[in-house]
Amino acid sequence: MHLMSSELFTLTYGALVTQLCKDYENDENVNKQLDKMGYNIGVRLVEDFLARSNVGRCHDFRETADVIAKVAFKMYLGITPSITNWSPAGDEFSLILENNPLVDFVELPDNHSSLIYSNLLCGVLRGALEMVQMAVDVKFVQDTLKGDGVTEIRMKFIRRIEDNLPVGEE
Repeated sequence: MHLMSSELFTLTYGALVTQLCKDYENDENVNKQLDKMGYNIGVRLVEDFLARSNVGRCHDFRETADVIAKVAFKMYLGITPSITNWSPAGDEFSLILENNPLVDFVELPDNHSSLIYSNLLCGVLRGALEMVQMAVDVKFVQDTLKGDGVTEIRMKFIRRIEDNLPVGEE
């Protein structure tokens, strides 16, 4: 992604969040809205991603984590988060974003302390993974906008989604 288009995206995203803050009375609703929008983007983005990346089907959650961090984030946001804090069961990990391009030029106003500014990303990840039969829980656990040293997204594998064909379709 060119510098110009990533800056434009960052500023456009900022305008979107600002508008949502005006439209909804509290941060909780804005967070939900960002997640829902992200989810809808993720559902559509996965086809583009699979076509452009030539990534095959991932065999396990570790492989999925690698693809998300090293291919998807790099392709769409120009960054490569590190993967850390695996749970003993291997069903949970953290993505650490040294720098989150969505928050360039951003400062959270004091009256929006519970706003999860980049929550769109959680929705994108959830939506995209659902399209490849993985139900996951995705949430921010640290955020540089809130004074944390890094931005950390926690991903938990819930279950594999079975292919259920609608009735009457073979």
